[in-house]
Amino acid sequence: MSHNLDKIIENISIDCVIFGFEKNELEILLIKRGIDPFTGQWALPGGFILKEEELDNAAKRILEETTGVENIFLEQVAAFGELHRYPDRRVITIGYFALISPENYSLQPGIDTSDAKWVKFDNLPILPFDHNEIVKKALKKLQAKVRNKPIGFELLPEKFTLTQLQLLYEKILGKKLDKRNFRKKILKMEILKKLDEKDKTTHGRAAYLYQFDCNAYQNFREMGFAFDL
Repeated sequence: MSHNLDKIIENISIDCVIFGFEKNELEILLIKRGIDPFTGQWALPGGFILKEEELDNAAKRILEETTGVENIFLEQVAAFGELHRYPDRRVITIGYFALISPENYSLQPGIDTSDAKWVKFDNLPILPFDHNEIVKKALKKLQAKVRNKPIGFELLPEKFTLTQLQLLYEKILGKKLDKRNFRKKILKMEILKKLDEKDKTTHGRAAYLYQFDCNAYQNFREMGFAFDL
């Protein structure tokens, strides 16, 4: 059930772009709208903020209420205020994005939604409002982020191969990377721990598995770096 109208601000909303990485594919979390406008269409998880609510708290609440996804770090993308982005009245939305591993979350459609699912980024449908533009801006922010912050801890399984890590970067950046050059640069950062285990899920020569060094990873997240890809 929706929140009482007297408790919400009807001209400021939140929309969340949630990126996932599963089976070597970049994905976006979508919900099927259960209310007008655009009932029955797939869209970004979103909703209106409450009158006594901070924006970041609103983003977390709305995401949990519409998809069941909770306890994740959300980062602001931008404000979107095109005059006719919302039918019938002026609504400004604040876009947020996050990175999560789909396998760690169970989707549960909730308030104002009838379904929730992961969709391959390459197969993203035409979304209502200006949601395709919000996704585009969120991806650009993510592409800039991978060049100065480590990426992967939130998206990859606990143990992964260097090939999986490279595929993640390639999917985000939308281009192929030189294997030798990528591995040289990523290993030089010393944020990975090579394990004695090998990947037994693929045919042919098994590759070694790696884990992120949590302390080194966090240090790089705080200090940043120049990762020329």
